[in-house]
Amino acid sequence: MAKAKEPKVRTTTTWSKAIKRDWQLYLLLLIPVILVIVFNYAAYPGLRMAFMDYKPAKGYAGSKWVGFATFQKIFQDADFLRALKNSLVFNLLDLLVGFPMPIILALMLNELRFMGFKKVTQTILYLPHFLSWAIIGSVAYTMFRPSTGLVNVLLMNAGWIEQGIPFLTEKWHWAVTYLLIGVWQGMGWGTILYLAAIAGINGELYEAAIIDGANRWQKMWHVTLPGIRSTVVTLLIMNLGRVMGSNLERLTAFDNTQVRDFEYQLAIYIYNKGLGNGKFSMGTAVGLFQSLVGLILVLVSDKIAKALGEEGLL
Repeated sequence: MAKAKEPKVRTTTTWSKAIKRDWQLYLLLLIPVILVIVFNYAAYPGLRMAFMDYKPAKGYAGSKWVGFATFQKIFQDADFLRALKNSLVFNLLDLLVGFPMPIILALMLNELRFMGFKKVTQTILYLPHFLSWAIIGSVAYTMFRPSTGLVNVLLMNAGWIEQGIPFLTEKWHWAVTYLLIGVWQGMGWGTILYLAAIAGINGELYEAAIIDGANRWQKMWHVTLPGIRSTVVTLLIMNLGRVMGSNLERLTAFDNTQVRDFEYQLAIYIYNKGLGNGKFSMGTAVGLFQSLVGLILVLVSDKIAKALGEEGLL
């Protein structure tokens, strides 16, 4: 005798039931959503300022529409070209030096067997991420002073140098110090992300590698790195989108008249031209230019990643 089919139970949850059941969670989620809308999307109508000779006293209605004249003026400005060159060079160096460091640190921490030391190390590496650039800059200037800074005093007392190194008062030394401090400040955050990705790797892969006679380095190369490859690609695409950007807080924290040749980047250009001189249209145009180039870089790198067999970002 054929067994009667049991009726299917409908498990679809409606919006009204979901909100009634988890209204506290939706209420908490509403706060960050509102903040994103206000501080990101609500500013989009103001981008038309880039195509106007905007005067705050006249507002949008009274300001003259000039089309792409503001962009033409910017691209002919020697200060903009200098700021653009500095931003590209330092951001590419940041990417070249800073991007591999979290991967290396995550691989090293993953190999530690003493969990107590591992947790303490993770905390120490992650703490700089929460420090503002104002604090980091003031501490750096105290430590790297040419004559009385702690680093130079220790090096001179050890007999390694005869006179203080101008870490932050000479442009080439400033460039190296600026880059290395940036790597130190950001590598902890990336390390946490990669450690989380490593934790998701199937342990059976390591067991199979051990059976095949793989040593620690071979397991890292053939199991761990392939296991976090998608995370590496995703973060690389996101970092490529920031190549055109620059951090005003970071630059002003290391402000020095003796290093203005390298310090003058797009963030300072926007601040000086847009707010300092009241040329809001120029500041908006440069910001829009940065965003568009960053978007193009993300889309192109995502397409290349997919062509190479990766999942990509989008």
